[in-house]
Amino acid sequence: MTAALVGYETNDGVAWLTLRRPEVLNALDTELVAALADGAEAAAADPDVILVVVRGEGRAFCSGIDRTALAAGAIGEAFYRHWVRALNHLEDMPKVTAAVLHGYSIGGGLQLALACDLRIATEDAVLGLGATRHGIIPDGSVLRLARVVGLGRAKELTLLNDDLTAADARAMGLVNWVCPAGEQARALETLIAKVRGASPTANAHAKRLLHESFHRDPRAMLEDVLSAQRACMASWEAAEANRAWVEGREAVYHPRRPHKNP
Repeated sequence: MTAALVGYETNDGVAWLTLRRPEVLNALDTELVAALADGAEAAAADPDVILVVVRGEGRAFCSGIDRTALAAGAIGEAFYRHWVRALNHLEDMPKVTAAVLHGYSIGGGLQLALACDLRIATEDAVLGLGATRHGIIPDGSVLRLARVVGLGRAKELTLLNDDLTAADARAMGLVNWVCPAGEQARALETLIAKVRGASPTANAHAKRLLHESFHRDPRAMLEDVLSAQRACMASWEAAEANRAWVEGREAVYHPRRPHKNP
């Protein structure tokens, strides 16, 4: 991982992936997306991580693909393979992933956010795609966006390339929360507390099954759902939840404190 381009740190169950090309509003080039993919892969493999937060350093979350590099022919297959690897890890890992959007969060920046499970935007965030205006497709969102906002809205955003305010994005379900500029930390504290209040095992199974529900007949998934429920019921988290209920307290899932089932 190239630390200068993507910061990676973990603290108390949270992995922080920070885009670090602030001089170009965290524009995406091959080195940055390779580092992002490595960071996402590391977080996915870390058993102590329950939440991954993707954010940008400086005045913007991410201004999308580096247009200077694209115009110079420096964006090729290596870029797209690292890009797909990064987005797929964020989308598929059995942990909660969240993006924090501020300032310009456009093009590949919005595509990156859509690979995450949840999105926080500051009131000053500007969201949009713009890919077809530059002669390419928004490859990171074209297979994801309609599942979040519906096909009609997805076509509007993809084909017309309009920018959105954070309030507009919230109204159509493109982001989950909007907070005042500069108050991302407080919004994240609330999110982190909610993630810590849920069973990591149950969240992992629920996330996977929600994704699969778009590709399979829900009724054909019944055995998978029951298998996941058996795994949850047999987990230490379920034992902790039952013990907490009897003791009249909130269940504690983090830090991990395995118990033997009674």
